[in-house]
Amino acid sequence: MASLRKGRRRSEAEARPETAGAAAPAPAPFVPPPGPLRLNIGSGNARLEGWVNVDIQHLPGVDVVADVTEGLQFSGAEAVFAEHFLEHLAFDAAVSFLLESHRVLQDGGWIRLSTPNLDWVWATHYKLEAPPETRRDAAVALNRAFHGWRHQFLWNREILEDVLGACGFTGVRAASYGESELAVFRGIERHETYPDAGGLPHVLIVEARKAEPRPGRLRELRERIEREYLVHLED
Repeated sequence: MASLRKGRRRSEAEARPETAGAAAPAPAPFVPPPGPLRLNIGSGNARLEGWVNVDIQHLPGVDVVADVTEGLQFSGAEAVFAEHFLEHLAFDAAVSFLLESHRVLQDGGWIRLSTPNLDWVWATHYKLEAPPETRRDAAVALNRAFHGWRHQFLWNREILEDVLGACGFTGVRAASYGESELAVFRGIERHETYPDAGGLPHVLIVEARKAEPRPGRLRELRERIEREYLVHLED
């Protein structure tokens, strides 16, 4: 017992600031700005004032550092915005993110997504009728679009609408850069732009409203994607 008491006295002494230095204080919990809760996901350095700016990296202007595919410590959000973020997630992680966005939104809340348009990439990066040297360079450019900048999956409007519907969103509609029927989403894009081509926008910008979950539709989507895509990525 003497040795235990002696050990306890050492621990207590080591814990005192005058003998071992005070422990660093825990960081203060983040307090969202006043007003409706708005989440800017994958914000990087493109901070939006009045929004909670969330990113997986510690960067200037980031309010909350988090891996959003593992959950967000929020609820009752008015709006979720993710610009050039979805394409950096593997398909199943993108579904997890959209489901989590659905959860954190208040009833009738809205999500706005901006992501490279697969249709534009396909139409502008590769042409079968081009001469061989052009197709050689185009092969590199096309693969760069798919795999560069840590891209994981490129979306067209059809599959994006399908996944949003399966994740419980409705009223999916296209929007233009910086424009929206909703004041909360106007003028918030920050990413560099490229010329549109052939009537195809270079990015898909869509908005959708939170509705009731659709577990049956989600299950069918996951089974189809697993069968037609994910199983072929396994080692």
